[in-house]
Amino acid sequence: MSCEDLVCARCAHPVAEGRCPQCRAYRDRMHQHGLGGLTPAMLSLLLIALFFLTLALRHLTGV
Repeated sequence: MSCEDLVCARCAHPVAEGRCPQCRAYRDRMHQHGLGGLTPAMLSLLLIALFFLTLALRHLTGV
C-alpha cells in the first residue's frame, strides 16, 4: 500500500498531497525505510549470500 492510495480522515484529501499535519506525518512515516535503509529485497539477498558463503566454507574445510 502506498500513500497515494490513502485518504486522510482529518482533511479528506489524498495523504500523498500532505495538506494537513496528520497527512504529512503519515506520509513521512510511510516513506521511511525500516532496518536502517535495508529493504526486504536487500535483506533476502544478504541472507542468500550468507547461506552460500556458509556452504562454501563448509566445503573448503571438509566438515
